[in-house]
Amino acid sequence: MKNVTIIIIAGGSASGKTNVALKIANEILEGEPVVHVSMDHYYKSFANLSFEEKQKLNFDHPSTLDIDLLCQHLDLLKQRKPIDIPIYDFTTHSQTGTSTRVEPSDVVILDGILSLHIEEIRKRGDIRIFIRTDDDIRFIRHLQRDTVERGRSVADIIEQYLTTVRPSYKYFVETSIDHADIIVPYSEYNTIAVDMIATKIKSLLRKN
Repeated sequence: MKNVTIIIIAGGSASGKTNVALKIANEILEGEPVVHVSMDHYYKSFANLSFEEKQKLNFDHPSTLDIDLLCQHLDLLKQRKPIDIPIYDFTTHSQTGTSTRVEPSDVVILDGILSLHIEEIRKRGDIRIFIRTDDDIRFIRHLQRDTVERGRSVADIIEQYLTTVRPSYKYFVETSIDHADIIVPYSEYNTIAVDMIATKIKSLLRKN
């Protein structure tokens, strides 16, 4: 049975992690079997809390994630077994109770802000990448995404950024850069870094 290569992509909120993951999967590894998994779907549901109480939670803290389930899923993919990824609703801060079936693949790309901070996840990666993006760019992208895609008000986004997102980035995310094999300065057109990463992945696939 061929080995499964797990690539971990970390970085701050709205740093471009998913864009880099999709560029690797779609533009560079086109034709190769690739699975993309986002840690965003592994938030706990906190069904016992009201919506107002959920809004006060720090979703950039490891305690809000179902780390055990994510690790279990990574192990299953490593064993070439399918998984059912939960579907999370950001507008209500809760799990929907539904899931998406994902079949195993030669390459698994996992992205998440805390993916390099959490040791249980980090140690499962074969290639560890950190996307480094300027704070102001991340904030602007965060503001645009949460107003358009998640129905948040500008005032709520600013408050969340100042009280949880920025402090958690400094404490959990920024320090995890020390665990990265590759550090990518993010820009929309940083194709050289993506090419380098894809070349390494193709090398691993050839060895398999």
